[in-house]
Amino acid sequence: MKKMIAILVLCIVSATASAQEALPPGEAGRGERAMQQLQARFASANTTHDGKLTREQAAAGMPLVAQHFDAIDTQHLGYVTLPRIEELMKQRALVR
Repeated sequence: MKKMIAILVLCIVSATASAQEALPPGEAGRGERAMQQLQARFASANTTHDGKLTREQAAAGMPLVAQHFDAIDTQHLGYVTLPRIEELMKQRALVR
């Protein structure tokens, strides 16, 4: 079930990033809302408000990010950023 949710989120983010202009106005709003939800969840999980989500913060507020933390934190910095999460989501959506 978690994989299915992750794939769904990846598809939404990918569709938003690459094809939003081609969608009718009503459909474009869905992708935009998904991105806003992702940003809001990140902001809520980032309790230090520094734009960096630690493994512990991810585990508490964004379990799917925590599950894929090592794949997102490729430089082993001990934190992930919203752009890095979005980048991985787009990459994985293209592969599937």
